[in-house]
Amino acid sequence: MKPQDLDVLIVGAGAAGMMCAIEAGRRGRSVRILDHARAPGEKIRISGGGRCNFTNLGTGPANFLGENPRFATSALKRFTQHDFVKRVDQAGIAWHEKTLGQLFCDDSARQIIRMLTDDMRAAGVVLSLGTAVERVERSGDGYEAALSDGSVVRARSLVLATGGKSIPKMGATGWAYDAARAFGLRVTETRPALVPLTFEAGLLEQLTPLAGVAVDAVVKGGGTASSSPKGDRQQASFAEAMLFTHRGLSGPAILQISSYWREGEAITVAMAPGEDVWARLKAAKEENGKQMVHTALGHIVPRRLAESICEREGVKGKLAEVGDKTLRRLDAAVNGWTVKPVGSEGYRTAEVTLGGIATDQLDQQTMEAKDVPGLYVIGEAADVTGWLGGYNFQWAWSSGWAAGQAC
Repeated sequence: MKPQDLDVLIVGAGAAGMMCAIEAGRRGRSVRILDHARAPGEKIRISGGGRCNFTNLGTGPANFLGENPRFATSALKRFTQHDFVKRVDQAGIAWHEKTLGQLFCDDSARQIIRMLTDDMRAAGVVLSLGTAVERVERSGDGYEAALSDGSVVRARSLVLATGGKSIPKMGATGWAYDAARAFGLRVTETRPALVPLTFEAGLLEQLTPLAGVAVDAVVKGGGTASSSPKGDRQQASFAEAMLFTHRGLSGPAILQISSYWREGEAITVAMAPGEDVWARLKAAKEENGKQMVHTALGHIVPRRLAESICEREGVKGKLAEVGDKTLRRLDAAVNGWTVKPVGSEGYRTAEVTLGGIATDQLDQQTMEAKDVPGLYVIGEAADVTGWLGGYNFQWAWSSGWAAGQAC
């Protein structure tokens, strides 16, 4: 079979890949985008409870992790969250803002996928689904790829847009990392991120009655206070909801801190942030000393949590029967709970992959590999990981757009 000659071959029909395809196609490039899945944009489809948290109004470099979080600055500035919102508006997709600048479709995430596939079609992009790369290598000034449909493609530019390892049931693999290594690029350590954290059996047994209890919390954890671009890990703090589960902890605050946490480290949780628990218990004692301690605490945190904390701290009886020292101990147990998770739920439930193809190997303006002409890395495949809340989608749009201007 005669090889098909193209300008651009994009592997991965997710958010970044489709954005790149649109931009390259609009520049008159012949573009083919392929994916081993049977439908494009599967992560888009399931995101945000099916409504797609497609960007965040507050997006900036500070919302990203990696060896060099500042690497994302150029692409994020050149194609901003506001630029993507304009496209959503032009497509007639109604949206709304939830908390913390998060934007969601009013209706369905499928509207975003339809917008992207319509734009690709208008730009002359060829979409090949259910198609995988069986072999890819340098060929002259470009690349030659043997595909699972039996065809061979030669392209001047090759774009790695297959994402990371998170949510393997959606077909996620480490293919982009393997391909990058084969072309001599470095890949940083990868691990699940934006993922629930788990506890050891003994602690789980204590906390099992709390499964399903949610609180607004401030969760702190991570490495040092440094924000060095050399990869030193930062300490972080997130004020969002937290949920007790049958395995440990989940909820937005925990998913956020999971990107900063490492095995062997503790996290610190305030479960009634902004509340002076000591002062409120002291006032309750003075007002009605006959009130049970766990009942008084249950006016500050959920009842089941109050009972669990009192049991764990060995505090029982009436307020009049406990001293100020004990009340201060309860204060610390509520707003200074330090706990050491043993692990996470892994890639199975992780929303993204932390780490990836090293950004010091890439040009931040174009996303092209510095030492491998015509090879581009975009989206989650690169070592750029955003916070929860639409930031990773914005990185996909921005990095895909940047590569689409150059490939």
